[in-house]
Amino acid sequence: QVQLVESGGGLVQAGGSLRLSCAASGSIFSMNELGWYRQAPGEQRELVATITSGGSTNYADSVKGRFTISRANAKNTVYLQMNSLKPEDTAVYYCNADGVRLLTIRGLYRYWGQGTQVTVSS
Repeated sequence: QVQLVESGGGLVQAGGSLRLSCAASGSIFSMNELGWYRQAPGEQRELVATITSGGSTNYADSVKGRFTISRANAKNTVYLQMNSLKPEDTAVYYCNADGVRLLTIRGLYRYWGQGTQVTVSS
């Protein structure tokens, strides 16, 4: 019922910047929390940043001061501005929507995007 499509990944040198976008579409009534997670090869998926519908944000310690999450509620879109990138930021980045209320079915749901690769070269 909901699709999340990420864009903006790619290859960048250390110290560079990238901006990820994630657009949600489908029978969406509301989305409480949007977020970004990442998974490096051989590692577990980890939280990068989240933002609630009210604008409250949460960041992993490893990205504080370098990454900024934002959302455009009217567009059902969440962004991740990544500055001062490091090689250890290399991973597949996944968009997440949690606490999603649908127009057609009761309940709260969680959805994931397909992921976008971010590679930071040293």
